[in-house]
Amino acid sequence: MLILASRSPRRKELLSIITEDFRIIPAVGEECADRSLPPDRYVCELARHKAQEIAAQYPGDIVIGADTVVAACGEILGKPRDEDDAKRMLRLLSGTEHHVYTGVCIISEGKNNIFAEDTKVRFFVLSEKEIDDYISTGEPFDKAGAYGIQGIGALLVSGITGDYYNVMGLPVGRLARELKNMY
Repeated sequence: MLILASRSPRRKELLSIITEDFRIIPAVGEECADRSLPPDRYVCELARHKAQEIAAQYPGDIVIGADTVVAACGEILGKPRDEDDAKRMLRLLSGTEHHVYTGVCIISEGKNNIFAEDTKVRFFVLSEKEIDDYISTGEPFDKAGAYGIQGIGALLVSGITGDYYNVMGLPVGRLARELKNMY
């Protein structure tokens, strides 16, 4: 059985593009990795921790762990802690290009396949009113970098280079190929 070790509704939706035959069993352990790592290695560590936690409970199954962060100006941006943190992140991203990294770890039969996907995203220059209006929607609070490209946050984005689904939280095309190559 294929298990997604995530409670993210977006990841569930995206994995269903590949297959409908999977279960959701979220990892509950504390997310921890060394923030001094490069962002691609950092998200791989987070994904590995999630996948290992669930694989230990379901050793005969295929387990997928994933995590997404935004990297800008030498800083790794996860989910904002509060409104002020969301504003800070959106100001940092305003008018710039940043990277969205999703780390994925697939564990099956003692084999680990870990990779990170990188997508570049460019933002329009945002006014304080645009930032406040976006924050008032509530959308930024459960998303890395304080925005969701698949929702109202699309209005902030001037362009992307790379996998759109990666920005949503799961690089669907690459994951499908990695699973195919493993089995």
